[in-house]
Amino acid sequence: MDKLLKLISEMDIPSAYDHFAEGESPSPPFITYLCPGSDNFPADGRVYFKVDEVHIELYTDEKDPSVEGKVEAVLDEHGIFYDKTEVWIDTEKLYEVLYSFELEG
Repeated sequence: MDKLLKLISEMDIPSAYDHFAEGESPSPPFITYLCPGSDNFPADGRVYFKVDEVHIELYTDEKDPSVEGKVEAVLDEHGIFYDKTEVWIDTEKLYEVLYSFELEG
């Protein structure tokens, strides 16, 4: 988790794990992040090598390639291969850009 927190802090965008408390989310852009699972490598019936699944969700109220560039620059700088998807959340009036990747623990 320390590696992930370092990455998030380098993005210099307000962030919270999983979600912000009700009524406490900052104005966009902001990030939520979570580790919904793992892809650990076993050996001798134990976890030999830890690998966490990571989701970084970037929220903006309008399409903003420069903010996406900040996130991607940090991931690229650390040599992280990521997949990227985007969706408009009509009920929130926000774009969500999801970065999915694995991070060695």
